[in-house]
Amino acid sequence: MELHTLFLIAILAGIFLPAPLNSAYVAYNTSAGVVPGKINVHLVPHSHDDVGWLKTVDQYYAGANNSIRGACVQNVLDSVISALLDDTNRRFIYVEMAFFERWWRQQSDALKAKVKRLVDSGQLEFINGGMCMHDEATPHYVDLIDQTTLGHRFILDEFGQKPRVGWQIDPFGHSAVQGYLLAAELGFDSLFFARIDYQDRAKRISTKTLEVIWKASRSLGSTSQIFTGIFPVHYEPPDGFNFEINDVSDPIQDDPLLFDYNVQQRVNDFVAAALAQANVTRTNHIMWTMGTDFRYQYAVSWFRQMDKFIHYVNLDGRVNALYSTPSIYTDAVFAANKKWPLKTGDFFPYADRENAYWTGYFTSRPGFKGYVRSLSGYYLAARQLEFFQGRYSTGPNTDALADALALAQHHDAVSGTQRQHVAADYALRLSIGHKEAEKVVASSLAALTSSRLNSDPKFQQCPLLNISYCPPSEANFTNGKSLVVVAYNSLGWKREDVIRIPVSSENLVVRDSAGKKIESQLLPISNISLLTTEYLVKAYLGISARGSARYWLAFSASVPPLGFSTYVVSSAKSTESRSFVSTVYTSEEGSVENLEVGQGNLKLLYSANEGRLTHYANKRNLVTTLPELSYSYYRGYNGTDRVFQASGAYVFRPNGTFPIEPKAQVPLAVIRGPLLDEVHQQLNTWLYQVTRVYKDKEHAEVEFTIGPIPVDDGYGKEIVTKISTALSSNKTFYTDSNGRDFIKRIRDYRADWDLDVHQPVAGNYYPINLGIYLADETRELSVLVDRAVGGSSLVDGQIELMLHRRLINDDTRGVGEALNEKVCVLDDCKGLTVRGKFYFRIDPLGEGAKWRRTLGQEIYSPLLLAFSGEEEGYNWKSSRITTFSAMDQSYSLPNNIAIITLQELQSGKVLLRLAHLYEAGEDKDYSVVSGVELKKLFSGKKIKKVTEMTLSGNQERKKSRLEWKVEDKDEDEEKVVRGGGVDPVKLVVELAPMEIRTFIIDFDYQKKVYLL
Repeated sequence: MELHTLFLIAILAGIFLPAPLNSAYVAYNTSAGVVPGKINVHLVPHSHDDVGWLKTVDQYYAGANNSIRGACVQNVLDSVISALLDDTNRRFIYVEMAFFERWWRQQSDALKAKVKRLVDSGQLEFINGGMCMHDEATPHYVDLIDQTTLGHRFILDEFGQKPRVGWQIDPFGHSAVQGYLLAAELGFDSLFFARIDYQDRAKRISTKTLEVIWKASRSLGSTSQIFTGIFPVHYEPPDGFNFEINDVSDPIQDDPLLFDYNVQQRVNDFVAAALAQANVTRTNHIMWTMGTDFRYQYAVSWFRQMDKFIHYVNLDGRVNALYSTPSIYTDAVFAANKKWPLKTGDFFPYADRENAYWTGYFTSRPGFKGYVRSLSGYYLAARQLEFFQGRYSTGPNTDALADALALAQHHDAVSGTQRQHVAADYALRLSIGHKEAEKVVASSLAALTSSRLNSDPKFQQCPLLNISYCPPSEANFTNGKSLVVVAYNSLGWKREDVIRIPVSSENLVVRDSAGKKIESQLLPISNISLLTTEYLVKAYLGISARGSARYWLAFSASVPPLGFSTYVVSSAKSTESRSFVSTVYTSEEGSVENLEVGQGNLKLLYSANEGRLTHYANKRNLVTTLPELSYSYYRGYNGTDRVFQASGAYVFRPNGTFPIEPKAQVPLAVIRGPLLDEVHQQLNTWLYQVTRVYKDKEHAEVEFTIGPIPVDDGYGKEIVTKISTALSSNKTFYTDSNGRDFIKRIRDYRADWDLDVHQPVAGNYYPINLGIYLADETRELSVLVDRAVGGSSLVDGQIELMLHRRLINDDTRGVGEALNEKVCVLDDCKGLTVRGKFYFRIDPLGEGAKWRRTLGQEIYSPLLLAFSGEEEGYNWKSSRITTFSAMDQSYSLPNNIAIITLQELQSGKVLLRLAHLYEAGEDKDYSVVSGVELKKLFSGKKIKKVTEMTLSGNQERKKSRLEWKVEDKDEDEEKVVRGGGVDPVKLVVELAPMEIRTFIIDFDYQKKVYLL
C-alpha cells in the first residue's frame, strides 16, 4: 500500500514538471560599482576576530582548544586570501593586526607578493589597523595610542598603506577620546560601530540619526570631528544572510535541475531587507556587514553566495548590490553632499535591554586592571631609558612588553570580560615582557651611572613593591653594606616625592646624590600586610617571604626631569642620628576623643570613639568640611537568563545595597612622623584601609586591601567606597574619558534622548581612568584612581567608586563563566585579594584642575626605582654618576605639557609625542598655548629634521581629511586654537589645550656604543 501511494505521487508530480531545463556554468557578474539614483547596498565582507576571549589569542589563531569554540583565524586568512585571488571583484577588510602579523610571518615570499597586490588593488583593506580592537572604557589613552601605533607601523612597513577608517564594532560603549583622538587625529575620515544603548538606538532609528558628525572634544571642536556610522542592529548581516558553512540561512539555489530553485525568492528577500534599512538612512547608500565573530573559515561559502546575490539582484534592477569596504562607503556617502546631525559627548553607559547595563566591566578583574596600568607607566619610562642608552639590534628590548600591552587593550582583556585562563595568558605575556624590559632598564641605568672608571653596577627592581616585597631593600645592612636606590623620573618637570621601601632594620640613615644626610622615617608594616605578602609571594613566586621586612622606610626625593637621582641607605653609625621611628597610637590606649593627622597644610580629624573621619581642613586655602568615608556592597542579582538578569563580568545589576559596618568598635592605629602620618583601620576580616597624609601634599591617599570577598551566603558582592560631603552638586558630576577630557554627567539624564530609568544605580555608573569630581558654587571634591574603575555620584555631594567585585553567576553575555577570581597556594584557593589606592582633595571652586592633572600624571608615571648594593670601602658618590637629566639643566617642560612617547625607532630617528594636559577653560593659568623648546629638551644632540605626523606616526600631518557638512552649527563652540608650525631654526613646538602632537625627529649623531 505504501509503495503504491509513493509511486502514484511520483507519477502525479511528473505530470507537473516543467519542460527540461539546462544546468550550465554561470559567469556571475560581480563588477558592480555605485549606481547613482538607486539604493546601493554595500556588502562589506569581514570577520570580527577577538585577540582573546573564550580562548587565548594563540588558541584562536591556531584553532586549538576547539571544545570551547571552533575558531581558527589561520583558516580564516588562508581561506579569504584564496577566495580573493579567485575573483578580482571580491573584497575583504581586516582589523586585528596581532593575528595578521602572526599569519604574515609564516607565508612564502611568493604568496606575500600576491597579498601585497591584493592590498594595493583595494581587494584586501586594513581597517582600524591596531593590534586589536581596543576597549574604550577601561584603557588609558597612552595605551590606546601605543597599540594603534604598533599596528599602523606594521601595515606601513609591510604594505606601505595607511588605514583611513575606524572600525570599533564590538566595544561596549564608545568614549569621547575614541571619537576625536583615536579617529580624527589619526587622519581617519569616518568611524563605524555597533553597540549603543538600546533606548538611544530606538530614538536614532526613528529620527534617521544613526549617521552623525561626532564632535567629541570640546577643546578641539570641529577640527577633530568625524563622520560616525552606527549600525541599525549589530555588526552581522540582516537576518537570513549569514553564510558560514554551518549557518541556517537559505543559499541561492540557481540550478534549475535541482529542487528548491529560489532565485527570485531570495532576490525578493534581499530587496525587502535593503528597503527596510534604507528607510532609516539619509542617503541612497546602506552598508551590510557581511560577517561576524570568527567567520570566513571557509570563505567560499560566503563569497559564492555574495557573488550570486550581486549578480541576480542587479539583474532584477530594483536595488544595486556591490562588493564594498567602509572606505568606499564613506566616499559614496560624502559624495551625496548631505548635511548631518551633530553629536557631542560620548556613548556611555551602554545597555542592551532593560536591567542590563554593561557597567560592571568598568571594575571587573581589578587586579589585572592595576597590573596593566602599572606596566603602561613602566613601558613609557623604559622606552625613554632605551633611547638614552641606544637601541641595539640584538639583546634585550621593550618589544615584548609593547606586544603584551597592545593585546591587553583588547575589549575582552583590560575590560575584565575574558575567561579566567585567558586572563592568566594575558598576565603571563605581560610578565614576560616586563622581565625583558627590566633588563633594558637595568642596562640603561648601569650605562648612565657609569663613570667608565669602574665596571657597570648590577641593578635589581621590585615589581612586587605594592605588596611590601622587595628583596634588595630587605637585606641586612651589616658589615658596611649599603643599598643604592636610583629613582628615575619620566616626567618632563622636576619631581618632589616620598619614596617608600620595605626594610628589615631600624638603625638606618639615608643620603642623597650629594652625600648629604636627608630626613627619613620608619613606619611599621601592619600584620595584615605581612600576611598578604606571605600568601601572595608564595602563590606567585613559590617561595616564602616570612620574617624579612619589618618597616617601611620613607624619605623625600627630588628628581630632575627625564632624569634620576641616587640615594644611599646604610646602617647609622653610633655618632649620627638615624631614621625617625614613627610614633604609634591606637584608640584603645587612651581616652582621647579626637585624633588629628597631618604635618602640613592638610589636617584630617578622626573620632576615636566612632573610628571614622569627621573633619577635613586645609589651612592654606581655608577649605573646611565634614566629610565621611565609608564602604558598602551591592548584592549581585542572581539571575539565570536575560529576563532575570544577573550581575556578571559585563553587567552590573545590584539587588540591594548594604553598609559594611564592623560588628564592634574599630580601633584606629595612628602612625605619626615628620614626613607622613597614617591611619590604619581594619573594618572587617577582608577589608583593611590605610589613609596617608604627606607633610608636603594637600591630599589624602587611601590604600585599600579588599578580599577575599565572602560568597558563602550564596550571593556575589560588589564593593564600593563612598566619599560624602555637604556639597550641593545638583545631580551633576564629571568623569574622565580615558584619562583625557572630563565629561559632564547628570544623574538620570541623557542629552540625546528622554531616559526611561530602570536601573538608578547601574544606569548612572561611568568608566573612570583618571578621576571624578563634583562641585557646587564654592568648592569642588575630586577623587583620583590608580586603575580603571566604575563610579558615580548617586547622591549630591557624594562620590562612589566600585573597587572590587566577586560574583557567582554568569550574566549570559557570552563568556559563560562567573566572575569569581581565585588565588591558589597548592590546593588552598581563596578569592582574589586586591590592593589599590585612590586619592581625594577638596578645593575652592576652579582650583582643583591643577591637582587633578599634576597628580594624575604622577600616579600614571611613578618614580621608577632600581636597587644596587654597595660594599664596605666602596664610595658610590665618588665613582659613579649620581644625578642625571637628559634635558638642559636650566630647563623643564611647562606644567601643562607631558611627554607621552619618547622612543627610538632606529639609530638617529626618534618618535616624540607631546600632550597638553588641560582642556580649554579648565584652568585660568594652564588652559593656554604653551611651547616646548626641542633644543633644550634634547640637550647635547643636534636636531637635523623635525617632521610632524598624525597621531600614530604613519603619515605626515599635512594630509587633509574629508570635510563634512553639519545640519546645525554648534553655537556653543568657541574659536578653536591649535598650535602653530615648528620653526626650523627655533625648534619650538606649540600645544593648545588638549592637543597631542606627534613628531619624527632625525638627529645628526653617531650612536654612542656602550660595552655591556
